[in-house]
Amino acid sequence: MIRKYEASDLNDLLETWAAASELAHPFLTQEFLASERENIPNVYLPIADTWVFESEGQVIGFIALIGNEIGAIFVHPSIQRTGVGTSLMEKAKALHEELEVEVFVSNTIGRGFYAKCGFTLMEEKLHEPTGQQVMRLNC
Repeated sequence: MIRKYEASDLNDLLETWAAASELAHPFLTQEFLASERENIPNVYLPIADTWVFESEGQVIGFIALIGNEIGAIFVHPSIQRTGVGTSLMEKAKALHEELEVEVFVSNTIGRGFYAKCGFTLMEEKLHEPTGQQVMRLNC
């Protein structure tokens, strides 16, 4: 079931993010990931329209939107490729006529998912905080 994020979801959300990030972003430093883990509840969630996918009382996926930009979409690795991410993306598409997202070039999992969802390349640029290349996509 997809529903609005609640503060009580934070631990499950962070666990999902950490597990999925480890799988999709092995090229990021532990320092950067630790910083992002702090930023999620303190910087990103307060400004985002966040939706969670809950199953059996546990959050196993989420999407955070800042306007029409996907700030984050993560699904726990144990449940990936079961339609959870697609359902979350359909929710975002129902809320916004056009969506944009940035994905690391090295994130082959994310790039494949966005391609499946119909996203196309707008530009490629350097992500200053990590030194990694990112692709800006829209749909």
